[in-house]
Amino acid sequence: MSNVPAEYTVGDHFAGKSPAVRAVYDRLLAALTKIGPVQEEPKKTSIHLVRSSALAGVEVRKDYLLLNLKSDAPIDSRRVTKAEQLSARRFHQKVKLASPAEVDAELEQWLQAAYELSG
Repeated sequence: MSNVPAEYTVGDHFAGKSPAVRAVYDRLLAALTKIGPVQEEPKKTSIHLVRSSALAGVEVRKDYLLLNLKSDAPIDSRRVTKAEQLSARRFHQKVKLASPAEVDAELEQWLQAAYELSG
């Protein structure tokens, strides 16, 4: 048995998933790269989107993405399916994205704020 950790690719996360899920991810990535440079770091269960530190995580499901977004305050929106306070000024918000159209102006504002926090 090898002690070398397995390497994961972004493509691995989309194997066997709906093509619409990949379209959502591609739109999300395009929105982020308009803000500034972002690195994709595929892990076993998610893809981390990183500036200097992680600004978001993406969990790929069969028919949708779960976007786990970093923020400095709770986001008051019905779109947030789960919010978790990690410290006084650090929150994680989960947003379910099933369609590329859901990567809209509101979500882009949240991405911008997460990007700024991760610098």
